Amino acid sequence: MKSSKDNHSDSLSGLFKDIGKIFDLDHWQEIWITITHNKSRSVLTAFGVFWGMFMLVAMVGSGNALDKGISSQIEGFATNSCFFWTNPTTEPYHGFRKGRSWNMTNSDIPIIRQRVKELQYISPVLFSGGGGSEKNVVRGERNGAYLVKGCYPEYDLIEKSNMIYGRYVNDIDIAERRKVCIIGERIYEVLFQPGEDPVGKQIRVNGIYFQVIGVARSTSGVSIGGQTAETVVLPFSTMQQAFNQGNIIHFVAATANHGTPVKIVQDQITDILKQQHQISPDDKEAVGGMNIEEQFNMFNYLGIGIASLIWIVGLGTLFAGAIGVSNIMLVTVRERTREIGIRRALGATPRAIIGQIMSESIVLTVVAGILGIVVGVGILAATGIVLSQGDQFFKDPQISFGMAVGSLMILIVIGTLAGMIPAQRAMMIKPIEAIREE
Repeated sequence: MKSSKDNHSDSLSGLFKDIGKIFDLDHWQEIWITITHNKSRSVLTAFGVFWGMFMLVAMVGSGNALDKGISSQIEGFATNSCFFWTNPTTEPYHGFRKGRSWNMTNSDIPIIRQRVKELQYISPVLFSGGGGSEKNVVRGERNGAYLVKGCYPEYDLIEKSNMIYGRYVNDIDIAERRKVCIIGERIYEVLFQPGEDPVGKQIRVNGIYFQVIGVARSTSGVSIGGQTAETVVLPFSTMQQAFNQGNIIHFVAATANHGTPVKIVQDQITDILKQQHQISPDDKEAVGGMNIEEQFNMFNYLGIGIASLIWIVGLGTLFAGAIGVSNIMLVTVRERTREIGIRRALGATPRAIIGQIMSESIVLTVVAGILGIVVGVGILAATGIVLSQGDQFFKDPQISFGMAVGSLMILIVIGTLAGMIPAQRAMMIKPIEAIREE
């Protein structure tokens, strides 16, 4: 009877033998001969694994590109923001009839600042013009029809702009009602010569002269009211006075403190506006609003769902290829019944037979899978180069190094699983019966 020391010695000996096979050229030659014995069959079998891995890489890379594209579009835009506007009332209240029109006013802003403790930034907004046939922005002989927006300096912290020239609106501009403006990049291209510094120059907006203090480029693909590149921004107080808007506010933008759900701030501001303007608490339509946090969370959930679907479909396709490998290996084992029987009769251990069958399955699977990874990465790289010249909503379609390593591990596992059943089938072959088989 063997002692535990002898068993341990045998285990170590078996381990060293397995390691030695990695460097055994005869072992690899035998695997190659077996795989290439029926080339067409091996190629068709390998194609299933190749296609499964290619599809997985292509879909994961595309999903990553879509995620990066969406992230780049919202970069610079405050996702913890909400916006408010007015609609006709849908409920009678305190003697006011249903369908009453109303406006937010300047007095609403300090009340909101005071009562909403979770508020981070708030800015009233005015809109004028934009997209019509009337050329409302003029400099000399050059002109165009553009949106005019009046706001506080805080608005730049909600919808961030990259200043190409000059600066944004500041508190002094608001307090002194300065006739200054920031123009979008596209407006600059229309009104000024390339490379010309517009700061300090005069332009006419809706018939009134304003001094240009900056040129803005949007840092985000998301915009409220209109594209930054085609918008003239004025100090809010200046726009109210110059365009005879009284104390009316068209739009309110606000952000919540970090860590505070935007829904809390949104509900509080909505309630305050209803109280200030005699609107029924049950009126769901009078105060229009948009919760940007909810919109982006919806996109995130959609992204998670797409990623999950990608992995399910990709792994399903890959496992389908593995089943094909397993079936072919079963056929191969059947064809090699006599050979396996002779090996068993000559002293080949069950471990050696299993190792041979498993090795063949793993090599076929891994080689086909690696080829699928290489082709998939190559096509993704080529696609990224082509798309880099256009829309960045689909950006840099690539997989990570960790994904590539993980895919290789998956291939080894799949190859092992695909070879288990054929290996067990080979072990059931009795040497005497196999040798007798014609």
